[in-house]
Amino acid sequence: MPSRVVLTIGHSNHSMADFLSLLKQHQITALVDVRSAPYSRYAPHFNRAQLVQALRQHEVKYVFLGNELGGRSDDPSCYDHGRVQYARLAQKMSFCCGIGRVVKGVAFERIVLMCAEKDPLNCHRTLLVAPSLIERGVDVQHIRSDGSLESHHGAMLRLLDLSGLSQADLFCNLEDLIDEAMTRQEARIAYTDKCVH
Repeated sequence: MPSRVVLTIGHSNHSMADFLSLLKQHQITALVDVRSAPYSRYAPHFNRAQLVQALRQHEVKYVFLGNELGGRSDDPSCYDHGRVQYARLAQKMSFCCGIGRVVKGVAFERIVLMCAEKDPLNCHRTLLVAPSLIERGVDVQHIRSDGSLESHHGAMLRLLDLSGLSQADLFCNLEDLIDEAMTRQEARIAYTDKCVH
C-alpha cells in the first residue's frame, strides 16, 4: 500500500472488543472521530469518553474532528430546504482545515476515520470526506465489518451497481456516472434539519 493511506470504519453495533480487534488488525495508531455528535444512543460504549478510555488502553490516539469533518453543520448556508449539502460543507474553511490535519497526520500515524454507519456507502465519510482526501493524493480504504478492506474505487463501483447506473447510457463516462450515483446517495442519506429552511 502507498504510505499516504487513510482508512475509514463505522462503529456500527460492534462490541468494543471486536472494534479494537479491527483497529489492531489494520495497525491503527490514531482514530479520527468524524461524527458531528460523538455519542451513540444504541451503542453507548462508543460515546466519546468511553471510546477515548478504551483507545488509550490500546495505545491508539483519539482526535475529534466532528466540528470540521462531520456531516452536519450549524451554518444555515450549508443547507438547501433543510438538507445539508456536502458540496457546500466541503467549501468551508473549517472543513479544509480538518482535511489538512488528516493529510498532515498521515505522515506520522496510521489513521482511521470513524463514524457510526456500518456500510461506508451510507455515510458522509465516503461521500464527503474521502473524495477530498483523494483529491489531495491520499488513498482511502474502507474497513468492512468482517475486517476486509474495500478500496474507495471499489465502493464507488458498488454504489453504481446499487443505483442501477452501471448499465446506464454507454455514452456517459465512468466519472460522470459515479458523480450521479453519489448525488443520488447524498439525497438519500444526508442529514436533514427540519428547523433549517
